[in-house]
Amino acid sequence: MKVKKSPRTALFPCPVVLVTSVGLSGKPNIITVAWTGTVCSDPPMLSVSIRPSRYSCKSISDSGEFVVNIPTKTILRQVDFCGMVSGKTVDKFAETGLTPESAAKVKAPLIKECPVNIECVVKNQMPLGAHRLFLGEIVQVHVDKEILDGTGKIDFNKAVPFVYNEGEYWSLGEKIGLYGFSVSKKK
Repeated sequence: MKVKKSPRTALFPCPVVLVTSVGLSGKPNIITVAWTGTVCSDPPMLSVSIRPSRYSCKSISDSGEFVVNIPTKTILRQVDFCGMVSGKTVDKFAETGLTPESAAKVKAPLIKECPVNIECVVKNQMPLGAHRLFLGEIVQVHVDKEILDGTGKIDFNKAVPFVYNEGEYWSLGEKIGLYGFSVSKKK
C-alpha cells in the first residue's frame, strides 16, 4: 500500500558538490549544493540551483561561471560547514583548510581536495521560486590520476563520493550492474 505525501523534494539520492565561484569582489567562495545534476550530453551541461539569498548566487550570476567540485567523504565535515555559513562573512577556504587551485578556463578556483572538478560557463539562468537555476556548459574537467582505473575511467571506490537524502549524508555502496546489461546478449 502506498502512502500519499504532499509535493516536496522527494527525489533521492542527490549528489553532494562544492560549487566555487568568484564574484565581482574577486573573493573566491564555496557553497555546498545538493540540487545539481547532468542536463545535457552534447554540449555537456549541468545544473545547480541556489537560493537567491545565498552569497554564491549573486557571485555566479555576476561572473557567469563556476566550478563544481565533487568531494570525498573524507572531507564531509568541511562540506557540511560550507553549506552552513555565509561566504559574505566567512572565508570558507581559510576556515576549512581546503586548498584553492587555479582553473584552466574560468576564474573560479578548483578545490584540490576534491578528486573531480568541473569548470562551467553559465549558458542560462532562471528563477524557479525558492531557488535560481544555473545551466552551465562544461568547458573543462579535471580528474586526479589516483582515482582512475586501468582503462582511464573513474574508480568510484577510490573517489568515495557521497549523496544527500532528505537532510542526511549517505555513502555509496557497491556496483550492482552496468548500463545496458538487461538487453545485452549473453556470451
